[in-house]
Amino acid sequence: MTIGLTRRHFDEFVNGQLRAVGYYKVKKMQTFRRGWTFLAVVAICTVACTSNLQVQKKHGEAARNLGEVYFRQGNYTEALREFLKAESLYPDDPFLQNDLGLTYKAKKKPDLAITHFKKALDLKPDYADAKNNLGTAYLDKGEWDVAIGYFKEVTESLVYASPHLPLSNLGWAYYNKNAYEHAEKYYLEALEIAPKFINALRGLGLTYMAMGKVPEGIEILERAVKEYPRMALLYFDLATAYTVLHDDESALKAYNKVVELSPGTAIAREAEKKAAKIRKSMM
Repeated sequence: MTIGLTRRHFDEFVNGQLRAVGYYKVKKMQTFRRGWTFLAVVAICTVACTSNLQVQKKHGEAARNLGEVYFRQGNYTEALREFLKAESLYPDDPFLQNDLGLTYKAKKKPDLAITHFKKALDLKPDYADAKNNLGTAYLDKGEWDVAIGYFKEVTESLVYASPHLPLSNLGWAYYNKNAYEHAEKYYLEALEIAPKFINALRGLGLTYMAMGKVPEGIEILERAVKEYPRMALLYFDLATAYTVLHDDESALKAYNKVVELSPGTAIAREAEKKAAKIRKSMM
């Protein structure tokens, strides 16, 4: 069966096709425009978010810097307040996390200190200062072997600028483990690098005393006192060493120096008790 197609029908069919083509072109252009609009919005949001992050980072660094000023002044509460403010603005700052660790350590909160030192290392795995500080937090907890592991990792770094710090810390860890030969070894290595480093001087003096090398211990402690004549703790250690040799006169002078340098403190009160005992024995 044949279907006839008049001229009018043909024209209507052609016009309908043209309109359809035009419709789809318009729809395609609209879709294209919507796509570009979406990309433009994404780009603007990305720029805005990046700019906002940079502003937050800048404000966070300003709060961290202020906190470090308070920390150096020994005002740990104000330091912590500024560091927490900085963390709320820009938590992914390894130096801030290390500062938080140091502040919690100063406030006798070693577990919190450990958390933040580990965060610093997560953000910056080669951050040797944070790793050394992490070891000292474990020293505070009496976890000597864990601390030793971190200190040894730091000593293996060939670019760490302060190798005497972990070496001296190793000395203290081994001293507390009664492994005095190891303690002596690390203290001597620390002093070879930094001959006036107080922690190593005092630690070596105490180590020699524990080893029964009393003259060597006194020699090191006297050297420490000459380098740090305002440090009461050194005089207390030296006085204790003098009593081992029954040098009561020297011990009495050293205990009196403790009281002079730190009047009203716990160590001064202990020194007064020791001095009174010596004076009684000398009567």
